[in-house]
Amino acid sequence: MNISTLRLDSNPITTATATHRNGILGCNGTYSCRFNQFQQRKKTPSVIVCSTKPLASVVDHQGVNESGLSRIESLSQVSGVLGCQWGDEGKGKLVDILAKHFDIVARCQGGANAGHTIYNSEGKKFALHLVPSGILNEETLCVIGSGVVVHLPGLFKEIDGLEANGVSCQGRILVSDRAHLLFDFHQEIDRLREAELAKSFIGTTKRGIGPCYSSKVIRNGLRVSDLRHMDIFPQKLDLLLSDAAARFPGFKYGPDMLREEVERYKKFAERLEPFVADTVHFMNDAISQKKKILVEGGQATMLDIDFGTYPFVTSSSPSAGGICTGLGIAPRVVGDLVGVVKAYTTRVGSGPFPTEIMGKGGDLLRFAGQEFGTTTGRPRRCGWLDIVALRFCCQINGFASLNLTKLDVLSDLPEIQLGVTYRHPDGSALNSFPSDLRLLEQIKVEYEVLPGWKSDISSIRKYTDLPKAAREYVERIEELIGVPIHYIGIGPGRDALIYK
Repeated sequence: MNISTLRLDSNPITTATATHRNGILGCNGTYSCRFNQFQQRKKTPSVIVCSTKPLASVVDHQGVNESGLSRIESLSQVSGVLGCQWGDEGKGKLVDILAKHFDIVARCQGGANAGHTIYNSEGKKFALHLVPSGILNEETLCVIGSGVVVHLPGLFKEIDGLEANGVSCQGRILVSDRAHLLFDFHQEIDRLREAELAKSFIGTTKRGIGPCYSSKVIRNGLRVSDLRHMDIFPQKLDLLLSDAAARFPGFKYGPDMLREEVERYKKFAERLEPFVADTVHFMNDAISQKKKILVEGGQATMLDIDFGTYPFVTSSSPSAGGICTGLGIAPRVVGDLVGVVKAYTTRVGSGPFPTEIMGKGGDLLRFAGQEFGTTTGRPRRCGWLDIVALRFCCQINGFASLNLTKLDVLSDLPEIQLGVTYRHPDGSALNSFPSDLRLLEQIKVEYEVLPGWKSDISSIRKYTDLPKAAREYVERIEELIGVPIHYIGIGPGRDALIYK
């Protein structure tokens, strides 16, 4: 079907003030000095007496009203925000909003291939890749866990950019001493690997993520803790570089490269040391002290190395299991997980996409939603919301609720389709999302057509104020998936969120 002309509505950022959450870390042992300094830097919470508006209309500086605050504060001690599609769902915005109500925000997997776009209270845009999205909230401490692969030049560039824009990072970021180091040569290997695959290339971000995880799995990778032993660091790096040169003839390696890299990483090691921590001890100590922890996933379940559209996937586990393996915390402590899903579907790179809209229709949706990668700038493929894939993701992760994002992008459509069933060529229905890519190429998607609402919803802040057709769309998704939608995004700004 053809899509009518779409419009991306810009949303003014509304700024308000309210009480700040009190309390932050107070861990013992080797971390006490660092956390005491962090606590001393925190501003004293202030209470602002608002106007004569009813209590329900009072909002904090992020646009969270009374009902939204109640929703957020009811989340469990250890909660998580994970993607439900092929990434780019808008996880960073929700993490940024929730972070004010948590002591710690932690990344558990992935690397700089994750791009989270968020806006501060003045509407300034920040594109984050390694630093957790909680960094804009000055009372939140951010953790980069052991499951993350860390490109130090990229991390420092990100920190420098944040500092230059008035966001303090000193004493607010911890990097796991178990996290693996991603080197520039991993990125070169990534490009060589994609060229080698020719027409069957994966469509990676070429940020070196896959090659770094490969080094980790074959057990010749280097970790952050290796930077503390510069006497043997050169030998370990030589082994890693020699292995890459033996595997890829196009990769040129010699003594000069090794010498230059060692000197470079000596400087990185000195700068990184204040950030390095045993984050396994830190996370479990924080849990025992009843600190609130929000886990931020990179990518999404349909890119999971085990459950995604393999081999067109990422190299880590962005589903719920990656929380425990990437942070070193027990499954029993993980509570509410919020799945983030667009009101339609996108994916970047190669791989199956059953509900993709080809041609002009997909182009119009792409420009309406500004669907271009945060990390790469690549145009995203666009299509209708895939209920089969979404239900599959909900089964794997056990989401307590969903955040439906970018509902406003659909505002000009006369009708909207939902991909509700996959059918074999003979017409029989599939029970779940299949692992067989050849089968995915053959299936027929059965769609359900719903009326559009043909009106601008970007300024609406109460669910009951949404047009009837928009509410029917949201509620039909809930009915098909069996998971409540508690958050609805209707624009990029912090305040552009409806609490249902």
